[in-house]
Amino acid sequence: MLSHRAAAVAVLVAFIVGIIGSLALRPAGGITQAQGVEDGTVPLRISWRLPVAFPSTMPVLGDNPIYLTDALRDASGGAVQIKIFEPGELVPSFSIVDAVRDGKVQAGYTWLGYDQGKIPASALIGAVPFGMEPWEFAAWWYEAGGQALGEALYKKHNVHPILCGMTGPETAGWFRNRIETLDDLKGLKIRFAGLGGKVIERLGASVTMLPGGEIFQALEKGAIDASEFALPVVDQSLGFNRVAKFNYYPGWHQPATTSHLAINMQIWEGLSKADQSLLEMACTAGVIRNLANSEASQGEIIANFPSIGVSAESLPLPILRELNTVSNEVLAEEAAKDADFAEVLESQRNFRSNYKHWKQRAYLPRDF
Repeated sequence: MLSHRAAAVAVLVAFIVGIIGSLALRPAGGITQAQGVEDGTVPLRISWRLPVAFPSTMPVLGDNPIYLTDALRDASGGAVQIKIFEPGELVPSFSIVDAVRDGKVQAGYTWLGYDQGKIPASALIGAVPFGMEPWEFAAWWYEAGGQALGEALYKKHNVHPILCGMTGPETAGWFRNRIETLDDLKGLKIRFAGLGGKVIERLGASVTMLPGGEIFQALEKGAIDASEFALPVVDQSLGFNRVAKFNYYPGWHQPATTSHLAINMQIWEGLSKADQSLLEMACTAGVIRNLANSEASQGEIIANFPSIGVSAESLPLPILRELNTVSNEVLAEEAAKDADFAEVLESQRNFRSNYKHWKQRAYLPRDF
């Protein structure tokens, strides 16, 4: 028969073992998402409305915010709830950063190049003609001062940007007719964004800026003759191939395209360090997932072009060289007009001047 002390010890041991066993049966977070939300054991830390620049049904560009918000909800056990609002539901696609700045929404997911008219240097963060390719941009942003410059630039506008998505090159555009000489660009009515729009306008094109959802109708009705927008899988989902049968490459105007989570500065500064880190970690995961998605889905689309009557074309080298020359002229002019633009451009060029020693030697030739 056990003594009273031995019996007490046995009861205590059994109690501890029972607790450990019950914890072991729980998920890693210690509580399921549904249980945490329903019984209040996981308090709601973040509850935001998130306007997005691209419809959530749009491949690559639109589905990345879904990945982001799902990842944040699941990783937090339901304590971080961010609701996506489609373009135009809360604010127009081109006005997301304005809404974040003014506190109308806590955050937004967008392409910062849309801010070019108000924040000239934003174009360098969104995409640069003949600029950095995806892994180059990531290296500059995370390791060579790009992030600090981007944050300082937007802090002046009461916004904290987090790199949250990135894709490879866009197409050079969809055209009704072949582009064989520079003369073919003169008088061409084309939808174009960012610094590339300034370049092609300099060469005689008539440039207009339209949200993605309005481009097909403009092409179909003849309001524009051609358009660039995004990747082949995205453009085809919008129906460009039904109107414009010549899809040109390479995407000289956007060798890499970024997306950012823009957060109101007061909201950002009011977050705990843990939640700031969680947002940064989820966005960093969003960058690699978005890039992988964009790279994986293009080859099949292009391979199927002949069956739908689309011709994948390459811009002639003389045209590319002239576009490059004019791009450098535009960049120099913009830098002369805006100190922030000059600072960011200098940082990017300094990084590339060193990076080229690696880039030119480390990778196999593209025609290998």
